Amino acid sequence: MKKFIVSAIAASSLVACTSVESAVVSGTEIASNGEAVAVVQANALGLTAIFHIIDIVQSDLDTVINKLLIAEAKAMGASKVELMTAGTTPRHGIYALAGTIIGVTSSSAIGVAVK
Repeated sequence: MKKFIVSAIAASSLVACTSVESAVVSGTEIASNGEAVAVVQANALGLTAIFHIIDIVQSDLDTVINKLLIAEAKAMGASKVELMTAGTTPRHGIYALAGTIIGVTSSSAIGVAVK
């Protein structure tokens, strides 16, 4: 039973942890370039090894913006996204020391879905 619990924890740690939150808004109440449909927030946690060189679970701006934020906006009927903010954990230079053997990275983006 102990081996099963340990293997379940190990397997779940290799699954990407993503979250997409959205709120439907009125186009007359939000100032945007077009008719606003919703505000969408996307987050992803990743896992890296050896000074952030090896991605075990990927978390970067490409994943958060293209695969999460834009996909959610299009599913809500928007034709494009007005990006408000985006950020990710730095991985190069002095920041690589934070991921010595195993490191956790985070990426997030917020945008307004417009028609």
